[in-house]
Amino acid sequence: MKLPIVQDKSVLITGCSTGIGAAAAILLRERGWNVIPTARKDADLARLRDEGFDPVELDMADADSVARAAEEAVQRTGGALGALVNNAGFGQSGAVEDLNRSHLQYQFDVNVFGLQDLTNRLVPVFRKQGYGRIVHISSVVGRVSIPFLGCYSASKFAVEALADAQRVELRGSGVGVILIEPGPIITEFRRTAAKRAEETLNNASSPNADFYSKEIRRRVKQQKKENWINKSPEAVAVKIVHALESSRPRRRYAVTIPAHVGAFMRRFAPDALMDYVLSRKVPKS
Repeated sequence: MKLPIVQDKSVLITGCSTGIGAAAAILLRERGWNVIPTARKDADLARLRDEGFDPVELDMADADSVARAAEEAVQRTGGALGALVNNAGFGQSGAVEDLNRSHLQYQFDVNVFGLQDLTNRLVPVFRKQGYGRIVHISSVVGRVSIPFLGCYSASKFAVEALADAQRVELRGSGVGVILIEPGPIITEFRRTAAKRAEETLNNASSPNADFYSKEIRRRVKQQKKENWINKSPEAVAVKIVHALESSRPRRRYAVTIPAHVGAFMRRFAPDALMDYVLSRKVPKS
């Protein structure tokens, strides 16, 4: 798709405590962007300040916090914000049967409702100036739903659906909506998800209790290295740069070979084959 070049190189990036958000903030600053990073915790905000950023506190699950962050970003840029990168999020693990309403609600509050609320607060700014880029960090699991990650997958499926609709709705406005779908990226995401699973999946009567215990221990100890499957956060940051700076950005960017394979199989493989492949991740009952 052809879009106007972002004239005011200012960008609000959510979820910059570590990983993809931190890598994107650094790379974009190196390329001359005025980066406004966000984080939720005081320690992460302090670290960003030590690195020379002027961060904004943002809790995606808090509607008031989202409203304040959007207003502050617009004020700091004199009403000419160039782009938004929605990276903040987390993954709720667990079999669907073991997740209660509060688990589902919080997952969607952070990954979907907060993301879209923030986006919608900034769209009028982009429309008024006639340009702007909105980049959502989705996932390969936004195309392929993974067992024991059904809640997280559902949130990313929702982000993909909202992005596809809004991209068409904004056609002709100069505003682009772009999805980036990483596969395995070496960040703290999996370890953080494991710790959250330990806190939330404490139902001893669950038929999956033993599996959770083993999987949590494995993920907490796991140390992945960059290779042909696992990529660094910088690999995603490079795609973010292209999505923001290209006059013809793609609608979707897959990052890592598994992300490309997953998207291909979801499109062409029959459901029976997908079920068989994914069932290999499920312990026998």
